[in-house]
Parts: sequence; C-alpha cells; structure tokens
Amino acid sequence: MTTVYFYLLVGVLSVAFALRAPALVRHWRDPLVRSVSLLLPLGAAVFFFAAPPTISQVNAFTGIPNFSVPLVYGIVTAASAALINLTITWRGGPRDRRRTATRWCVGVYGALIATQFTLFALGDASEERLRDFDTYYATTPYVREMVVLCVLAYGLANLVLARLCWRWSREVPGLLRTGLLLIVTGSALSLGYVACKLTAIGARWAGHDWDGVSTTVAPTVSSLASLLQCVGLALPSASQCVMSLWRRWSRYRRLRPLWLTMRAVTPYELVPIPWGSSLGKRQLRRTCDIRDGLRLIAPRLDHHAQELDHHAQEGGRADALPATLHPDAARHVALVVAAFDTLHGTGADAGECSLESMLSGDDELLVRLSDALRVLAVPDHTGSPDSGRSSLLERTSDRV
Repeated sequence: MTTVYFYLLVGVLSVAFALRAPALVRHWRDPLVRSVSLLLPLGAAVFFFAAPPTISQVNAFTGIPNFSVPLVYGIVTAASAALINLTITWRGGPRDRRRTATRWCVGVYGALIATQFTLFALGDASEERLRDFDTYYATTPYVREMVVLCVLAYGLANLVLARLCWRWSREVPGLLRTGLLLIVTGSALSLGYVACKLTAIGARWAGHDWDGVSTTVAPTVSSLASLLQCVGLALPSASQCVMSLWRRWSRYRRLRPLWLTMRAVTPYELVPIPWGSSLGKRQLRRTCDIRDGLRLIAPRLDHHAQELDHHAQEGGRADALPATLHPDAARHVALVVAAFDTLHGTGADAGECSLESMLSGDDELLVRLSDALRVLAVPDHTGSPDSGRSSLLERTSDRV
C-alpha cells in the first residue's frame, strides 16, 4: 500500500467526521452519537501515524527507535474499545448496565494499552523497522507478546461488532440496513487482517518467511476494511442530512406561487433577501411574507370560512378588502380564495384548513395552499396563459 493511500484514507475519514460534527455538537449527551463520532478521528489517527513518513518523523522526534509502533498499536486498541462501546450502546438495555459495561471496557482496554507500552519498554527493539516490525521482532521476547496482544484485541472488537450489526441489519430497512451491512463487511475484512498478521507471525515462529502476508496483504485488507466501516457509519447520517436538505428545499420551492401572489397583494415594498442567506433564513422570510399577506386579506378568508359553516351572517365591511391594497389585488385575492376553497373541497378537516391554523405557524398548511394555488393558476387546454386564470376569476368574482 503506497504512502499516498495512507493519507488519502486520513482525508476520507476526516471528511466523514466533519459530516457528523454538527450532530455531535447538537447531541453531545447522546452516547450513541459520541460512540460513532469517536471512531472516525481514531481511524484517521491510525492511518496517519501508520504511514511510513509519519513513523520516521515520530521516531526521530522522540529519539526512540520504533516508538511509533506502540503509539499506533495504542491508537488501534483505543479504536477497538470504541467499537465495543458502540456495540454496547447499540445493544441497548438499562442505562446503569450499559454504563457499567462501558466502564469495564474502558478500564480493560486502557490496561491493555498500558501493558503494550510496558512490554515495548521491556523488549529489545533497537533497530528501526518501518514496514515489517511485526515479523522482524516476532521471536523477540516481550515485543512478540505486545504484537499478538494488540492483534487479538482488535480482532475481538471486530467480531463483536460484526455479530451485532448482522443481527440488527435483519430488523431495519433502507440505507440504515445498507450501512450496517457495510460495517459487517468491513468487520469481516478486519478479521482477515488479523488472520494475515497471525499467519505471518506464526510462520516466523515455525522458521518460515511469510513476511509479505503481513507487510503487503494485511495493510491492504485493513485499509479497505476501515473504509467500508467508516462509510457504513457515515451513510445513514449523510443520507438523512441530504434528505432533510431536499425536503426543506422542496418546501421552499413549493411556497413560491403563494409568495408571488402575496407580493402582489402586499401594499408595501418587500426588502430583498441577501444573496448569501441560508436556506433556513430564506424559508423563514418567505413564510413571514406570506402570512403578512394573508393577514391583509383575512376579512375575505374569514368571511369565506363562515360561509362554509353558517351562510355568512355579516356583510358590508367584513366583505370588503382593505383600502390600502394594490388596485389589481382583487384578482390575486380571488386566486387565494379559490385555493382556500380547494383545500376545503379535498375532504380535509375545516379546523385544520382554517385561516387561524395558517397564521399560527403551520408551514405544511401553507405549502398545501400554495400547491392548490399553483394548480388553479396553470393554463387550460386552450394553451392561453391567461385563460385558466380568467376562468378562475369568473368563478370567484362574486366573492371579491
């Protein structure tokens, strides 16, 4: 595996963590969010410190040959602990029980990390090895125990994660299931990495040289496994983010017909929205403009709602439009009234489609009103752009 590939994986994992960072900030108290988010920077740290140039720099900086080895193994062990904590959180159960299990996991794997550094200090690894440390020192006392201990701890964590995610994947649909299956595949490949490492080390113990399995095959399998696991972890959150953004944009776009009509009704000039405004600010501004216009024509819509219940007991000023409206506003008011008619004609509850509901913050109802307005204002089969609207105005002119 080339050096560029190490740093490429660091970039991919960093981007995956950046995608989850907003959720981590908003839901820091959620143990599941913390567990998933912690894995990504740990994975990036593993590949960053495992890259041969970084290994040389760390060894030179500390002045200790091969100091990068226990450092990388310590980060790998911490990532394994994070995997087990993730399985504990996903499994659910009583909070006290999960908290106790998490503490045990942190304690045991913390002791493993301390043991690895202790074994490295006791062993003799004075010759720097950038790529074949595991097999070169496979017969060195204390150092071989350190290597085997780390590999087994990593394999156990992936075995538990694969088993849990496989069970869960049979209970959930959609992209969440896809993400879980990617994690299962990555965990299975991680077990292949463990097998490669132990095979090469065992071959050294038997007097054979199978170093290529450890130095070439194992890193390639590990990189692919980590990539699949991180994509699987990020896929559900990324898809939810994209779908949420699409729904917000769709709602903003669907409000446009009603917003344009309200602009014609509103007697004052609307302040333009700044070019760099976010979608949330744009949607808030659009709904506020719409509600301002609806308040101006509230007498007409209120009168219409009363007609649906008890044949309009009042007339006169209640039927009149405000004098401050634009001279051509009656045509646009007719469109809104007809769209209001359409909502009530769809069988929806009158209370749900009332003017009070529209003005109280129900954005979904505004979207439905805008959709009805858009359908009513389209050209008819004659192809004339104004014919559909003209026929609509004829039907509603007796009300405005």
